[in-house]
Amino acid sequence: MQVHHLFEERRIIIENMITVSEKDLDLKDYYEILFNNAELKLSEGILEKVDKCFAFLTEFSENKVIYGVNTGLGPMAQYRVEKEDQLQLQYNLIRSHSAGQGDPLKAVYVKAAMISRLKSLSLGYSGIHTDVIKLLTLLINKNIIPYIPEHGGVGASGDLVQLSHLALVLIGEGKVLFKGKWQSTAEVFEREGINPLKVHLREGLGLINGTSVMSGIGVVNTIYSKKLLNWSVSASAMINEIVESFDDHFSVELNSTKKHAGQQRISKAMRDSLSDSKLIKKRADSLFNGKIEEKIFKQKIQEYYSLRCVPQVLGPICDAVYNVEKVLESEINSVNDNPVVDVNTKHVYHGGNFHGDYVSFEMDKLKIGVTKLSMLAERQLNFLMNSKLNEILPPFVNLGTLGLNLGMQGTQFTATSTTAENQTLSNPMYIHSIPNNNDNQDIVSMGTNSALMAKKVIDNTFEVLAIEFLTIIQAIDYLKFQDKLSTYTKNIYKSLRQIVPVFTEDSPKYEEINSIKEYLRNNNPNIIK
Repeated sequence: MQVHHLFEERRIIIENMITVSEKDLDLKDYYEILFNNAELKLSEGILEKVDKCFAFLTEFSENKVIYGVNTGLGPMAQYRVEKEDQLQLQYNLIRSHSAGQGDPLKAVYVKAAMISRLKSLSLGYSGIHTDVIKLLTLLINKNIIPYIPEHGGVGASGDLVQLSHLALVLIGEGKVLFKGKWQSTAEVFEREGINPLKVHLREGLGLINGTSVMSGIGVVNTIYSKKLLNWSVSASAMINEIVESFDDHFSVELNSTKKHAGQQRISKAMRDSLSDSKLIKKRADSLFNGKIEEKIFKQKIQEYYSLRCVPQVLGPICDAVYNVEKVLESEINSVNDNPVVDVNTKHVYHGGNFHGDYVSFEMDKLKIGVTKLSMLAERQLNFLMNSKLNEILPPFVNLGTLGLNLGMQGTQFTATSTTAENQTLSNPMYIHSIPNNNDNQDIVSMGTNSALMAKKVIDNTFEVLAIEFLTIIQAIDYLKFQDKLSTYTKNIYKSLRQIVPVFTEDSPKYEEINSIKEYLRNNNPNIIK
């Protein structure tokens, strides 16, 4: 079925270029590369800076003890590595740490990690050869995606294991996803005329000792979380129309009395989305007109919290998502390996910029926020399903014969189960440090685990929202409110109805729910400003 995308972000493949330069990359740059096939280009200034750093470290490391150049790694740093073995050390490091397990990360997350590693190394503080960033750029532009498994990172010394799988591909080993199938790296390189990376000095340690995998996953998580937030506001607006709610709970006057930026954004988004709705009521027209004589009021004086408190519930989540974006942009534009080679001061600094606590902490916050968003969606869904609560819809929004047909009943189990899984996954990873590496790494971030758990929570929440939207459009058809919706919500209704036509008879819904889920993932109404 051909679906008209009314709220498309730029899905058409366009010819554009993102230059890696002194300027910071932001989430918009990532979006262009990951979803719009923009290509990367290295500026001459970046290449010169990286080359100067490499030349300085090559000279400076003579007759000096430099970690990872002429020493062992981790707790074996006390052992000198002789000059004739130093290049082999880098190969040994990459191969020995390519020890991850689990399912491979999807291409979009790996590509985001590659961009993050490229940006960090391009800053010219790592002592690597320019061949590294040239080859990384080439692989990104050709969509040659290294095999990186989910399990292996503890997030201090960065993503050692996962980045080793990336480095393994750069030296021409391991496997890659290319043109839709997994293939030998060596075979793909030979067919594409790509020369594997040859180690010059510390390319092994420079490639794997950083936060780029957790940051890459985090960037994609943030992009999807912003979509979820926009869709959650949209669903909330539509349910307020379904119940013909009053408008004061998202009014300027009420929400301006609370000082949080997120609450202001959410309430404004609701006002914008409902600006021309024929269903939203003014309290002054019915309850403040001096004509009320009933002892028991038939209409709701105030809606349930899941409808009335949307700005207060989604507001802090909105603030959290925008803060995550800020922190991640700081991380991806930072030097995050060790040691740091500073050409300006003519010195090599040993420390812990590889530590992933910033990313880990933000991913935990993100998954808690998205879980609360899924809980709001589940409660709104329950309100629509429960005829005794809403008092306007049949049980389970059943448009068929009550008793014989079951409507949306089966779908609620999935939404409830998935939300419960989110609640369990929201336990923080940031505080679950386990010492390892012979206690050299005695406090770690678990940042990659945190990012992966946030990813799972985000994926789950798209499922919950898909079920909620399916229920919403069924409710709109039952009430025959299609022509009374706002322009904004009517567009959503029409788009979703092209995916799933109105139904009265029971039928399997798993494929239709998945189609709505993919529509939500691939589109963004961008109502939050």
